[in-house]
Amino acid sequence: MAQVTFRIWRGDKDKGEFKDYTTEVSEGVVVLDCIHQIQATQAPDLACRWNCKAGKCGSCSAEINGRPRLMCMTRMDDTRYITPGETVIVEPMHTFPLMKDLVTDVSWNYKVNKMIPPFKPRKPDAEDGTWRMTQEEVDRVQEFRKCIECFLCQDVCHVLRDHDKKEGEMFGGPRFMIRVASLDMHPLDTVDRIGLLKNTLNIGLCNITKCCTEVCPEHIHITDNGIIPMKERVVDRYYDPLLWIWGKIFGTPKDESSKQRQSLPLVASK
Repeated sequence: MAQVTFRIWRGDKDKGEFKDYTTEVSEGVVVLDCIHQIQATQAPDLACRWNCKAGKCGSCSAEINGRPRLMCMTRMDDTRYITPGETVIVEPMHTFPLMKDLVTDVSWNYKVNKMIPPFKPRKPDAEDGTWRMTQEEVDRVQEFRKCIECFLCQDVCHVLRDHDKKEGEMFGGPRFMIRVASLDMHPLDTVDRIGLLKNTLNIGLCNITKCCTEVCPEHIHITDNGIIPMKERVVDRYYDPLLWIWGKIFGTPKDESSKQRQSLPLVASK
């Protein structure tokens, strides 16, 4: 077995430092296995959040050699993230307040989620209580439902990370742009969330660098399929001069967002 040195952040919100640990690494292990081995043999008080160890719970988010990753999905033999023979640096996500060691306080994300109105379907299309929709409409929102809320996209988003847009003029972040997109693009939903996107979640602050898409473990096309179409809807509503004049003369119906959905082209990345 090979010996690998891990440099792990140890500390709380008041103070901390990196500490080195050396452990044996066998074939096929992931970073989370090594963290568990260090906990078992050298640092029983090392705090680390995890649950499924299968890349589906989103609990073990961290920064490995400076890259936001799931520890359970980062193999020690993956040279894209781990350089053989070099020290592996593991630290907590930088965007959220540190609690202890590798554990951060991500509760702010759930507060944002509560701001988003839930799904509200239109009345059934048929007398038997069923609806009619195309397969293309169904497929469009399935991608967004893969989100495991690991919040790596929130961590890497420079609007949240570098400008701390969590209070005051807040920015909802890519996770919740996708949350709104999954609801607003649903063929049965009737709730208008365009004002929420513009005035509360401040989607205009996103400059579509696609860094959130790059770190998504579920390979969701966050920017191309979610954020850009929602930015287009905000522009149509508030900055299109013809729609602005129409709204001033005739008003904007409560279900205008659902009517606009039917005329917008589908966006799909391969």
